[in-house]
Amino acid sequence: MLEQQVSQSPAKHFLFSEADGRSFTYREFDSAVNQTAALLLSEGAGKGDVVSLLMPNSAEYLIAYFACWKIGALAGPVNSLLKAHETAYIIGNSEAKALMVHPDFLPTIEPLRGELPALRSVIIFDDEAHATHDFRAVALPAVDLDKEAEAIIIYTSGTTGKPKGCLLTHGNVIANARQISEWLGFTEQDRLLTTMPLFHMNAVSVTTMSALYAGGSTVISPKFSASRFWQIVSNYQITSFGSVATMLSMLLSTYPEGVPAGLKTDQLRFAMCGSAPVPAEVIRRFEETFNCPVVEGYGLSESTCRSTFNPPDERRRAGSCGLPIGNEMKVVDDNDNEVSVGELGEIVLRGENILKGYFKNPEATAAAFRNGWFHTGDVGYRDADGFYYIVDRKSDMIIRGGENIYPREIDEVLYQHPAVAAAAAIGVPDQLYGEEVAAFIVLKDGVKVSQGEIISFCEERLADYKCPKTVKFVDEIPKGPTGKLLKRELVKLTAN
Repeated sequence: MLEQQVSQSPAKHFLFSEADGRSFTYREFDSAVNQTAALLLSEGAGKGDVVSLLMPNSAEYLIAYFACWKIGALAGPVNSLLKAHETAYIIGNSEAKALMVHPDFLPTIEPLRGELPALRSVIIFDDEAHATHDFRAVALPAVDLDKEAEAIIIYTSGTTGKPKGCLLTHGNVIANARQISEWLGFTEQDRLLTTMPLFHMNAVSVTTMSALYAGGSTVISPKFSASRFWQIVSNYQITSFGSVATMLSMLLSTYPEGVPAGLKTDQLRFAMCGSAPVPAEVIRRFEETFNCPVVEGYGLSESTCRSTFNPPDERRRAGSCGLPIGNEMKVVDDNDNEVSVGELGEIVLRGENILKGYFKNPEATAAAFRNGWFHTGDVGYRDADGFYYIVDRKSDMIIRGGENIYPREIDEVLYQHPAVAAAAAIGVPDQLYGEEVAAFIVLKDGVKVSQGEIISFCEERLADYKCPKTVKFVDEIPKGPTGKLLKRELVKLTAN
């Protein structure tokens, strides 16, 4: 894909580095990738090897991904927010032969070297010196790759048990880039903003590979900044961006009156949102405040990234994660029988964007792919028009006195309260019912409300058994880098 774009539009800008103002044409980016690929070869990395990547969002991060692919190696992004022992597990479990690391993370890596016998080379990769200095031509040996060749090993968040390494192929990556780009109508005129972390597939697929597939451009920002966001959109004439619900809420809080005066955002077509369900109330307020549609999607690392998106037109339905964008999808019961329209069940997937399997974990692979479909563990339903709705993680379901309760339904109600800035409901142990509902609330600045008022608000809108019995006011809802609710952290708070 990259070399095709180089041949077609060598002088078109592909990558903009927002942090330092650098930019790369397709030809320059390809040259930088080739130089880095040669560096990896000189360090002993080759076809089939895993190269771990531990660095902040940057042009170098994207160059490193493509350099791995140029030599047939697997890119192994490592979540930079992990603790040292978690980092060691991922690098060690993936049997990485090389690590490309920003110097800021060396204090984490150096003490771990003795625990990583397979790791032969640690490459400091942080500036123009290695890859982006003079764009000199580099000849690389030919590598025989097909669509079944493995391109990425990315670890699941590990909400249950140890993280598993998802093996994504070149075919998976290209298929999802095509699915996203064609579904959302991206062209060479689009310029996509990446503020999501590049150690997750959202940033790789939604705002990088889809831009490449369309022949467009991508802008990489070190991290999301609510205070600088609209200025970046204006400066770089962004047409779409990837986000999670947390980001949308932060923008609403920072800019309650809308986009600041004097900034140009007319070219912005829509916001793409995923990784965690978006409360319908947040979508409504965002669209009203910023005059920017929110196109919600659904997917997971195992589906490369996106499996559904709302249509970016009048068919779009707030609250739905949309329609399948090229893969097969259905809802099944506990016996893997497809359920009726509107009935809750587990979401299962099949298609060319679905992972090859879990690295050296045949048991987990077999369990996930039983009966020929990938089982997501997500609970949802399909309406009569084929739109899908995600209710909750199957593992997050609360069972109170034999009644199944899905926390997202409660979250949606909590978000409707005018004093609530953020909210999350979980199940907590209860001697009588087995589990009981507890709610965690972040209040808007300067607003006060009591636990009783919140509970009464829910009682007017929910069945009694679904209503929170306790409410805890907190400064923030703990979430991971992709916006996923960290249930374990909330459970700890209930003990305090």
